[in-house]
Amino acid sequence: MDTNTTSLTMAHRELGTPTDLGSMSTGEIGAGLKGLLADVFALYLKTKNFHWHMSGPHFRNYHLMLDEQGDQIFAMTDPIAERARKIGRTTIHSISDIGTRQRILDNNAEYVEPKDMLAELHGDNKQLVAELRAVHALCDEYNDVATASLIEVWIDETERRAWFLYESCRSPATT
Repeated sequence: MDTNTTSLTMAHRELGTPTDLGSMSTGEIGAGLKGLLADVFALYLKTKNFHWHMSGPHFRNYHLMLDEQGDQIFAMTDPIAERARKIGRTTIHSISDIGTRQRILDNNAEYVEPKDMLAELHGDNKQLVAELRAVHALCDEYNDVATASLIEVWIDETERRAWFLYESCRSPATT
């Protein structure tokens, strides 16, 4: 048995919460929740980055919108991690763990045009909706209604953020 397998066995023995969901279902759902949590942290940090570096004539509106969206995204983190623990699984444990699991790409550019920021965040929120739906499908498959119920709310919130971002970066209609 290698060191990684030994630590996983110890973690499951020490942290595994009893549940009526089978180990296969909790394993798959737990892995899905880890991926979601990494994506949510990545999206949170990117949203705050753009919030901090916003400029231009619509600064106040965009700055406030991104601040509000960042708060909403961050509010998802604890419930995701706690749900993983409730079903007997562990969750992410470090920045490097987030980096290996995240599917939402970082933006390390020193300057990004405001409309490009909004468009990028729009795409990232749409990607998060797709990831949320994938984990929801796992929950449906394994009859994990509690996790599915949480995810349904997050899908609605994420779709709303995507809508606001889309409308904010649209060009005015020409007549």
